[in-house]
Amino acid sequence: MQTYSLPQTNPDSVALLQITDTHLFADEAGSLLGVVTKDSFHAVLDAVDAAARPFDAIVATGDISQDHSRVSYQYFAGGIARWPQPCFWLPGNHDFQPSMQSVLPSAQIKSCEQVLAGDYWQVILLDSQVPGVPHGELSEAQLTMLDQALAAYPDRHALVLLHHHPLDAGSTWLDQHQLHNSDAFWQVIGKYPKVSTILCGHIHQELDRTYRGVRVLATPSTCIQFLPDSNDFALDKISPGWRYLELTRDGQLNTAVSRLQGNCFTPEFDAVGY
Repeated sequence: MQTYSLPQTNPDSVALLQITDTHLFADEAGSLLGVVTKDSFHAVLDAVDAAARPFDAIVATGDISQDHSRVSYQYFAGGIARWPQPCFWLPGNHDFQPSMQSVLPSAQIKSCEQVLAGDYWQVILLDSQVPGVPHGELSEAQLTMLDQALAAYPDRHALVLLHHHPLDAGSTWLDQHQLHNSDAFWQVIGKYPKVSTILCGHIHQELDRTYRGVRVLATPSTCIQFLPDSNDFALDKISPGWRYLELTRDGQLNTAVSRLQGNCFTPEFDAVGY
């Protein structure tokens, strides 16, 4: 298990920027259901710049690439290079890990499973990818790593990151692609009362629920959005987004989703899947 210590810029809190499900292509004009994903990605980065809201690190929760290419990961790395803060990423179901790892080592993108955020939080990054299929699953090695990371710092508040959602989101077609061994995941989580929040991507929509006393968050994609509470595949008209998180010394997690103003990224609403 690789651990990274994130320096504190504020003695009372650590701030994170979450970017997820960018679905980038090697082709700069590559589009996902009518949305040129590199354009929507850069529009989000520009909006983050314009907001001028400070953050200490970037977390990217998977589906960085759509076409498995090395160049798509280079585009991601080049986009976030406008900022000096470190980035921590994990794979989603669309990612190709050999291409993903080819970008590393990077001065900005860190390869680690555990981040010690200040002196009062830890952030754990899990790999829930099952190659070749859209659903997620945590291997025994990943579950053991999660258990060991939490046990190593039992007094720290904990934020756990993975790509796949570990509970029903309310959409039949999406929920068949959630974390399939979620019971095993929750058994580990249940051993550690300092785990306050689970953060994921994958569902291309905002989610904020409490399950077994733990807050579960999902964040909009930087490209297409899936319509919430839809039994069949459907796209939403709402704009691409991202999330800010503030981890406070007293264990509170304050968070908000931001979105692009207006929506110049109109998807193909008649699509039946992707």
